Amino acid sequence: MTDTSRPTATATVRIPAPAPGPDHAHHVPRQAHHAPDHVSAPAPAIELRGITKRYGPVVACDGIDLAVRRGEIHGLLGENGAGKSTLMKVLSGLIRPDAGMILRDGEPIDVTDPRAAAGIGVGMVHQHFSLVGALTVWENVILGDATAGLAGLPARQGAGRGRHGGDLLPGDGRWAGLPRAGLPRAGRRWAGGGRLRREEACAQTVRIGERYGIAVDPLARVDTLSAGQRQRVEIIKCLRRDPDVIILDEPTSVLSLAESRDLFAVLRRAVTGDGPPDVAACPGAGAGAGADAGAAKAVVLISHKLTEILTATDRVTVLRRGRVVARRETSGTDAATLAREMVGREVVLGEEAAAIGLTPATATATATATARDVPPAPAGTRTSRPAADEATALELDGLLVRSPAGSALLDAFTLSLRPGEIVGLYGVEGNGQHTLGDLMSGLIIPAAGEVRVGGRPVDLRRPGALHAAGVGVISEDRHRAGCVLDMSVADNLVLTDLAPVSGRMLVSRRRQLRHAAELAERFAISCPSLDAPLRTLSGGNQQRVVLARELAGRPSVLVAAQPTRGLDVGAIESMYVELRAAAARGVAVLLVSTELEEVMALSDRIAVISAGRMAGELAPEDADAESLGLLVGGAALTGPAR
Repeated sequence: MTDTSRPTATATVRIPAPAPGPDHAHHVPRQAHHAPDHVSAPAPAIELRGITKRYGPVVACDGIDLAVRRGEIHGLLGENGAGKSTLMKVLSGLIRPDAGMILRDGEPIDVTDPRAAAGIGVGMVHQHFSLVGALTVWENVILGDATAGLAGLPARQGAGRGRHGGDLLPGDGRWAGLPRAGLPRAGRRWAGGGRLRREEACAQTVRIGERYGIAVDPLARVDTLSAGQRQRVEIIKCLRRDPDVIILDEPTSVLSLAESRDLFAVLRRAVTGDGPPDVAACPGAGAGAGADAGAAKAVVLISHKLTEILTATDRVTVLRRGRVVARRETSGTDAATLAREMVGREVVLGEEAAAIGLTPATATATATATARDVPPAPAGTRTSRPAADEATALELDGLLVRSPAGSALLDAFTLSLRPGEIVGLYGVEGNGQHTLGDLMSGLIIPAAGEVRVGGRPVDLRRPGALHAAGVGVISEDRHRAGCVLDMSVADNLVLTDLAPVSGRMLVSRRRQLRHAAELAERFAISCPSLDAPLRTLSGGNQQRVVLARELAGRPSVLVAAQPTRGLDVGAIESMYVELRAAAARGVAVLLVSTELEEVMALSDRIAVISAGRMAGELAPEDADAESLGLLVGGAALTGPAR
């Protein structure tokens, strides 16, 4: 929901920042030096004072103060609905605050819209994609930039030269002479008679992607990309403009561990003023006032993964229910402290490690001697793995799916699941998981192979055949394929099956509301009303709606694709409880995830997918980052892998 109204008079009132206390100690960014006592500290790159935003009776942000300095990566933690994204949308011009003010280098500014935010050098990578699916990657990257990739620009910019004089094109001419088919006629000319330099825009996209370790094909249509690839496009689109202040909202939720490390390594160089000059050289970059490629940048990192916060940031601010509850130096805190401040209770690292981004081994090393014992498993939870000779609930046999270009997206993919078993399918994003999810949703018909549920083949040519056979699916991108945001909570809960709420001919409104109320209570769905549009719910509650709908159909097989993507600790824990409970009831659960800690924490077996093929299987006790990494890379293991 975007509020375009003008701020109230209180929006111009300066609210002093809180006085430094034990948790507000002065911080010197890594690789920086203490300033002499006689030199006053520079003003923060961006400062928010007293930011308040209300949606009816709900206070999303309640007088929040936040200061981000140049040369630092500032972590922002909080549960879903804590106000993190709302606060950053205020800074990026997407939402107008009801009260408070924003300062840039100590001077009050008025951020009226995203264009104004870009003008002062603020760039944001959103958690939920803001791309146009019908356009290609390079078109999305330059979308909204009135000077990007245009021929006929003033001579002072120079052909193939950036604003800092850097070469724009790789020099090998690989993007020259591209066919013009597919480029909309209306998009071939821009204001002033300028003509798009497609090869230049493609080259910029490739160079930024390669430099940051998030490469993507610039000619691919966005609606053909996986969620992970679309996230890369969002990041490239932001970094191309060379902003002074970079806001990253869950940027690694769809990146691999190696890609995440590479991204943070480059961001660290950027905040210390050693950012890559080839990125800064792109036309249209550095729209912020006084932008300088060599100047230190400020980065705000929103993440639920405490390992990322602890390793990548300098300072961290914790929000809970719209208020700041803690400000800490990263070097002086730990995962247990941050988790407790984030959720308002003790977090048992041994049991809940995956929910805060810790592998079991890391959690064991981090747990303190004062941590309470891990509670026993909930009643009804299965404590032993299904027998190897138990009948299969789901069989995927030799599945072959080809792209329009003829390449194999799934290549003779074979996997089986037994009742009551959680099988984790792990792999780097873009190795066939997205295709498998679409196939299990009935959106793709394989060129070869067979799907059997309970030993019976399923005719994938029949719409709804998999659902009728007892397969429930939690899509990897709930906004794309899992729900309808503008429909009510009650309507979304019956999207796949109207039978429980229908009479002979019509849907019974009374039955529907009773059905929705029962599911909302059972799955702890928090919403202002069952008639409220789904988009008004937090990400965690939206995912609970999808999970409740799929489990209400009493499936024999549940495919959960990236079920905790973008969720906070509490929502992740709730999802884990439901997945374990489903397995305890005999449901075969296929957990498709790129989260190593999640797969290791939940799975009875771990299968690895690489280039659309089954690379091998491991028992959880035999799995570690190294062995799984080898399988992901296509290497064969000796020993327990099979």
